[in-house]
Amino acid sequence: MASGAIFSSLRRRRSPTLEAFLAPVDLSDVALVQTLVTVVNELVSCFSKRSFFFQRKNTRSLVRKIEVFQVLLEYLNDSGSCSGSGFPPTALLCLKELYLLLYRSKILLDYCAQSSKLWLLLQNHSISGHFHDLNQEISTLLDVFPVKDVGLSKDVREQVELLLKQSRRAKLFIDMEDDAIRIRFFSFLDEFENGRIPDSAELRSFYVDKLKVIDAASCRTEIEALEEQIVNHEGDIEPTISVLKGFVAMTRYCRFLIFGFEEDELDLENGSQKKNPKKGLITQEIADTFLTVPKDFCCPISLDLMRDPVIISTGQTYDRSSISRWMDEGHTTCPKTGQTLAHTRLVPNRALRNLIVQWCSAHGIPLDPPEVMDAMGEAFASACPTKAALEANRATANLLIQQLANGSQSGKTIAAREIRLLAKTGRENRAFLAEAGAIPYLRNLLASPSSVAQENSVTALLNLSIYDKNKSRIMDETGCLGSIVAVLRFGHTTEARENAAATLFSLSAVHDYKKIIADETGAVEALAGLLQDGTPRGKKDAVTALFNLSTHTENCVRMIEAGAVTALVEALGNEGVAEEAAGALALIVRQPFGAKAVVSQDEAVAGLIGMMRCGTPRGKENAVAALLELCRSGGSAATERVVKAPALAGLLQTLLFTGTKRARRKAASLARVFQRCENASLHYGGLGVGYAYASNSAQTRDSSFVSGDVSVPMSISVPVL
Repeated sequence: MASGAIFSSLRRRRSPTLEAFLAPVDLSDVALVQTLVTVVNELVSCFSKRSFFFQRKNTRSLVRKIEVFQVLLEYLNDSGSCSGSGFPPTALLCLKELYLLLYRSKILLDYCAQSSKLWLLLQNHSISGHFHDLNQEISTLLDVFPVKDVGLSKDVREQVELLLKQSRRAKLFIDMEDDAIRIRFFSFLDEFENGRIPDSAELRSFYVDKLKVIDAASCRTEIEALEEQIVNHEGDIEPTISVLKGFVAMTRYCRFLIFGFEEDELDLENGSQKKNPKKGLITQEIADTFLTVPKDFCCPISLDLMRDPVIISTGQTYDRSSISRWMDEGHTTCPKTGQTLAHTRLVPNRALRNLIVQWCSAHGIPLDPPEVMDAMGEAFASACPTKAALEANRATANLLIQQLANGSQSGKTIAAREIRLLAKTGRENRAFLAEAGAIPYLRNLLASPSSVAQENSVTALLNLSIYDKNKSRIMDETGCLGSIVAVLRFGHTTEARENAAATLFSLSAVHDYKKIIADETGAVEALAGLLQDGTPRGKKDAVTALFNLSTHTENCVRMIEAGAVTALVEALGNEGVAEEAAGALALIVRQPFGAKAVVSQDEAVAGLIGMMRCGTPRGKENAVAALLELCRSGGSAATERVVKAPALAGLLQTLLFTGTKRARRKAASLARVFQRCENASLHYGGLGVGYAYASNSAQTRDSSFVSGDVSVPMSISVPVL
């Protein structure tokens, strides 16, 4: 008999529970029959009167077969024929197998009842095959079941024997009407593939009349269901990722072509967007539910609910982001057991992930897909879009931009949201959206009094800016940069301000734009303010933007005047942004006035020393680089402050042997700078025992130092790099 695992790939959102694959071996004959009666009654009550949109004949046939088993089980339960010692062992084995069969039937019927119409249509042949497999299992079970030995009444026995005959004769059934609809669905995709847009009346007839997709909300549900299948796709399932993307693009086009820009998901009066409960990061929502997260679902490092659980060599499970960071910091032991790691491979714990997804679904808690997928998953996710998908997205883009140009305020808001989503993935999407003229209209929406419109428009510009050619389009659009900065300063929502900062970070990747952005009134001040007072994500957006701006030498004065140096020094104490803050300070202090501004901050040197002690490998690298540049550019006063910093000797020695290549080089150069100080031998004498550096000092000289920086050999051993 086929294993219940054949259905495990049918539904990614709701994997079968463990009981679907385990027979109740510890139950007595009577208890087993009573359990089966409960299960079969539940199945019949749930599905006997349910109407299925697709697989109608297969579902009705399966439910009728289950009803016969209901008659059989109720007779066994009521008659007590299973309670005696004469109950055949073969019958008991068959009942246990029936337990599994009923659960697999429930999984398949649930799948047909709850899955999206388009996905059921695409899987028409595959699902029909699963129904046929179940029918074969029923036939096999009844072949073995000792009907004559369990004391059935005549009418019950006749029903069971008739079911056996029907199961033996049953053939694979594929509904030709359903299949004709499936073929028509593919034909529309072929038209897009050939560069033609299907007739709008035919598309309307297909979606509305045949599929009964009657409004924008139901169309959105179909799109999200297909997108979910893309995320959870496995290589042996048809259609492929590229084809699924084509169907998503076509259905999105039809959503606006047929239903226009209905306010299906926007609360425009209150100025807020309704969040899809299935989307979004696990943040405040968990706290709001007042639920206790099961201990086994929490990462031992972060103590947060795991989004991507992985197993390490010791057999312990951690969230991927937490354990990856642990390893990146140079640890070679298991955080929980202290055992040395045999290797650093991370194996996805899919079983635990499925349990977490089920628990989150049951309690209405949103859970994003893992940020890091395995190699196969990444390959599927990056599958190139087909020409059909590109043409359908291009047609959708034209509809959206027409709405931005001529639509109502609510229609423009919805169009901005869709452009935001469309530009989220795909270089091609970002390119033709900008080419079609989206940027000027999005700029206008940045000043909208609607928080939803503003948030979606600035995020759409952020997504568009990822494509390099669009950076110049945004910067060349009159008033666009100023509008983005205005959102950063005065945006209606936190997310809008954060995304404005992220947009500036994206635009500042082009060197020529760094000075322009820094000179825009209020830009640097707003970034500094967000770094000081923003959310963790806002701080990250702000510090990365400031780091990019600091790489332009002409921005140093502007950043000092705007208070960015103060914000960056304060950020050294924030683990989430300290690395980038130290990097920005290392660039600023290369100029004398920058070094003066930094050294005037009381906590600057102490913060950098703290980074050398507890930071990430890259953070330690940036911290020692900043201290080195501070000594070079800040004069004797700055050098004296660095030299007198407590515990620096031990930190330097540790960094010389355990730091990154660049960190070791910077540490060696910093040590040579200290040697020029008149108190260097007294302050750092403890470093010199047993080391001889003179012979290779020339080889390890930091290339950033001018000739003459190193004049006296030091007794600090630094490996040749």
